Amino acid sequence: MKLLEGKVALITGATRGIGRAIALKFAENGANVAFTYLSSSAAAESLVAEIEALGVRAAAYASNAADFDGAHSVVEQVLAEFGQIDILVNNAGQTKDGLMMRMSEEQWDSIISTNLKSAFNFTHAVTTPMARRRSGVIVNISSVVGTNGNAGQCNYSASKAGLIGLTMSFAKEMGGRGIRCNAIAPGFITTDMTDKLNDSVKEAIISSVTLGRMGNVEEIANVALFLASDMSSYITGEVIKVTGGMR
Repeated sequence: MKLLEGKVALITGATRGIGRAIALKFAENGANVAFTYLSSSAAAESLVAEIEALGVRAAAYASNAADFDGAHSVVEQVLAEFGQIDILVNNAGQTKDGLMMRMSEEQWDSIISTNLKSAFNFTHAVTTPMARRRSGVIVNISSVVGTNGNAGQCNYSASKAGLIGLTMSFAKEMGGRGIRCNAIAPGFITTDMTDKLNDSVKEAIISSVTLGRMGNVEEIANVALFLASDMSSYITGEVIKVTGGMR
């Protein structure tokens, strides 16, 4: 039997990078997958086709994860179509880097809304249906900069640190209802975000990593699979760093 056989997973921001890798990994392991995307319907349709080719159901929902009412609407639609939500992965995120002294209010608000408020929105929306079933798993995609900080990323670091606080507090609130909540804190992973970095910055990053390379999205998806499955049934309120031993 596959690890997520018969489960329904909802993943935010899944058309690229880590979210896309998690969606495919869950589908390979038997989960039906619903996911949100912000703008690219072509990318969403392509991912739906890839997931369905693995023999499970898939559905894509255009949604701004930072919108509270929109998040609740998506959850209602997923429940109507799939009947349940067993797993929520709060993955939607973006960066708008800059030094604090030059950072605009829009840069700050946009990142906090997209990276942190979105997780509140979707977690709030799934809590009642999960509590009624006394079962559910939430995986929040944080970042190592949420624990270590990073110059030029005060907004991003704050949003990812907030996710860790949300994870730990929600786990304490809902453990008695059978809902587990954990976070993954990736280090530097090869995605379209890190592709924008110049070679000297990449070299500096790699020099600080014990394994001597950047990670890949598959390695994050493997940890998400572990946390979403019954293999981690006695783990909640934890943050798992996936950094290659970054110093």
